[in-house]
Amino acid sequence: MKRTAAQTSEEPVPDTTAAVSPGNRKRILVVDDFDDAREMYAEYLEFVGFEVDTARDGAEAVEKAQSSEPDIILMDLSLPVMDGWEATRRIKQDTRTRDIPVMALTGHVLAGNAEHAREAGADEFVAKPCLPSDLENKIRNMLKPSKARKPNGQEG
Repeated sequence: MKRTAAQTSEEPVPDTTAAVSPGNRKRILVVDDFDDAREMYAEYLEFVGFEVDTARDGAEAVEKAQSSEPDIILMDLSLPVMDGWEATRRIKQDTRTRDIPVMALTGHVLAGNAEHAREAGADEFVAKPCLPSDLENKIRNMLKPSKARKPNGQEG
């Protein structure tokens, strides 16, 4: 698609400084059984400078969390084989993966689901649909080092 000068000058330029430091791109595991959603988020996050891996179900997510040690996991909750609730529990109970932040990214927006996701170990809850740029901002905020922030919203 050819862009006009006006379109090009008005479009925001992605800030990749938080995702890329010399020789160290932050790694994200995107877990979603819906191909279009998984691919859209993965492509956008790669475009703005992250290294991205994907998983289609909860069991694959647990395995990839253990083997590739991502910096953050975006976890859909309605997944085949093993749902995202159980996958998050297993990731947070495993000493190898428990410190990896998990962002529940889901269409489950009924009252109480955010709290249930946090009880399962999710560090953040984001309702779908979510604009990729909004998701990017939430990811960057979660990846910022903070002395006061502990998993599951505990103060430290």
